[in-house]
Amino acid sequence: MNRLSYKVSAFSGITFVVFLCLFSSAHAKERFLDIQELTTPSGLSVWLVEDHTVPVISLKFSFKDAGSFVEKPHQQGLVQLLSNMMDEGAGELDSQAFQKELSDHSISLSFSGGRDQFGGSLKTLTTHKDKAFDLLTQALTQPRFDEEPLERMKQANLSRIKNSMTQPNWIAARLMNDIAFAGHPYAQNSGGTLSTLPTLTAKNLHDFVTNELTGDRLIIALSGDITPEQAITHIEKIFSSFPHIIRDDITRPVKLQNQNTLSVFKKDIPQSILRITLPGIRPSDQDYYAAKLMNHIFGGGGFGSRLMERIREKEGLTYGIYSGLSHMEMTETLSISTSTKNETVAPLLSLIKSEAKTLKTTPITTQELQDAKDYILGSMPLALTSTDALSSIMLSLQSDRRPATYLDTLDDHINAVTIEDVQKTAQRLLDFNRAVIVLVGQPQNIEQTNIISTLPNVE
Repeated sequence: MNRLSYKVSAFSGITFVVFLCLFSSAHAKERFLDIQELTTPSGLSVWLVEDHTVPVISLKFSFKDAGSFVEKPHQQGLVQLLSNMMDEGAGELDSQAFQKELSDHSISLSFSGGRDQFGGSLKTLTTHKDKAFDLLTQALTQPRFDEEPLERMKQANLSRIKNSMTQPNWIAARLMNDIAFAGHPYAQNSGGTLSTLPTLTAKNLHDFVTNELTGDRLIIALSGDITPEQAITHIEKIFSSFPHIIRDDITRPVKLQNQNTLSVFKKDIPQSILRITLPGIRPSDQDYYAAKLMNHIFGGGGFGSRLMERIREKEGLTYGIYSGLSHMEMTETLSISTSTKNETVAPLLSLIKSEAKTLKTTPITTQELQDAKDYILGSMPLALTSTDALSSIMLSLQSDRRPATYLDTLDDHINAVTIEDVQKTAQRLLDFNRAVIVLVGQPQNIEQTNIISTLPNVE
């Protein structure tokens, strides 16, 4: 969440619904998740998982292509500030009155802004759903952006940035964005800068809401103690007033920039922070499932991964090392993150590359592949044990342009991956000649480096 002060709901809303993929002799495979695809009278689409075991409702929504990448350089932090301000007063309710209504009715409402999307999350007890949906409607359609909370949020964001500038991990992430996405809006600081945040106005926020938060960009997921008829009624009331705009394609795909480089930001700390970014793979790619398994085996499986086993357990060079696949609307990456003593940076880098080479040149074992499949498939039901989790996964599927039946066939896709598929995908992705490497600290014995002296998009 981008909220500066996390607002905790008065209830957990956990509903233990077990979703298992089962075969039987007499029936076809059952639905993994019973997603209902609904359409409101005005044409809004909403995905619903109906569950009446606990009196809790979770609503999550997102406006695609309305994230920080649309910000102009002199307005960096606008989406961040908007996410902080959307529940700081609406309609006739000022900030304190609005927050009191939420608290008095045990309603959790928050907004978040990412690089690609702006969205919100609402969680309420069923008995307070009318009040909750009404407050959300007011927040979206009648935000106040009053002077006092606006200045308060600006100051809080400025304090956050100043504190972050002392954090090595934040510095490494900031540098990686600037170097890997140079020349693209993804290189900008989505959290804002010390110079841009003070200049942002209530009018800037109102203009963004009017121009960017439109119905053509909206995706909606709803779960919990609500019927389809009720869902349609409430979603129509909340969102039907948002205009639909025919737009030109505003996406600007970006390839990883500054490949095969190593940059160092000198900081007097005992350990160096290491970040590596490689070109990744889109979810629509035919090798995506092989990539998920390859990543799990390489560094995404925690203590069961090869990087952790070799570099932590055998060599003792780090407390933890992880790899991960990620994708945004305009790019995708494979990243590796770790830290180590300044004097062991060089050998650690060498070991990472060695493990990557082994994965590319030597087939994994049958047991490794099966263990990775079992983990990925076995962890899915456990990730769907709350009302919030259900709405989150549905929103994610829509964002990735997956069908509502995607989870029904996930096991087929994963189980179809072979040892050869994993090796081929490793050869495709683990090419360190395309790596962007960032170090923060005082690394020793590192050659061919680009020394960075000033943090970009911060001041």
